[in-house]
Amino acid sequence: MSAQDGNLGYKLSDFAIRAFLGAVKTLPYDSRLSLSGWLATNVLAPLTGNRRRIRENLSLAMPELTEEDREAIVRQVPRSMGRMLMETYSDKTFLDRTAKAPITGPGNAVLEQAHKEGRGALLVTGHFGNYLAVRGSFLSRGMPIGVLYKRMSNPYFNDHYVAAMADFGEPMFERSRRGMSHMIKHLRGGGFVGIVHDQRINDAPLYDFMGKPARTAESAAELALKYKVDLVPCYGVRQPDDNYEIVTEKPIPHTTVQEMTKALNESLEAQVRAHPGQWMWTHNRWKNAGNDTNADRDAAGPSAK
Repeated sequence: MSAQDGNLGYKLSDFAIRAFLGAVKTLPYDSRLSLSGWLATNVLAPLTGNRRRIRENLSLAMPELTEEDREAIVRQVPRSMGRMLMETYSDKTFLDRTAKAPITGPGNAVLEQAHKEGRGALLVTGHFGNYLAVRGSFLSRGMPIGVLYKRMSNPYFNDHYVAAMADFGEPMFERSRRGMSHMIKHLRGGGFVGIVHDQRINDAPLYDFMGKPARTAESAAELALKYKVDLVPCYGVRQPDDNYEIVTEKPIPHTTVQEMTKALNESLEAQVRAHPGQWMWTHNRWKNAGNDTNADRDAAGPSAK
């Protein structure tokens, strides 16, 4: 495919996404969430192969599940992802709801004190529930959370997606040398920074996650130690009524990079085990880590057994 063909493909894809979002946003808030969740579960998940990926990851990390429980999660995950996408584009209504969300856990008082004293902090989460609920909650209390993001391959979709994310707090730092520099300056200046900790980094060290080795970045722990800021696990946990509880755990003690990274994995694992349908089981979290997964076999090529 030529660059021109690829560019046209990106434009058409972005046009379709914008048209869908524009149409669905005319519906009442709860109706648009329900429709987005239904489409993600019954249309997109089967077409994209996500159901197969979820089953494979569940078999690897939670083999104790019954078939009934596993299949329930296979449907819950895309539903949660579809609703999260629509929440991202429902800024005003979603922000109003997150402002009213109950906040639990000892981390909240720690972060409020850090903000009062003008100290930076790192809020660490995962692809779980909706991390935008955490950002919206803190933004409503005058404590915006800046985030580092990776630019998407589709430049047209990237522009309006990043703009939508910015509605939940700024600044936004693109994942690059310049973006990292600005993020560190923000942190050292007393700003809060949110980090999504469960992204696989292919050359990162191996840590246990859900009972299996997984490539895990140590950057959150390194930043906390270097700049002497609190490292607080925070989660937006979806409730049965589709509102959220903001869970703020006690800060990870400053010990070593290895011990702190291990503690972050254990924190997220506890949330995933408690609410498995809210984690993004669609990504290759355990790829290139010595696990016998289809993703590893696919990466090895057709000769792999």
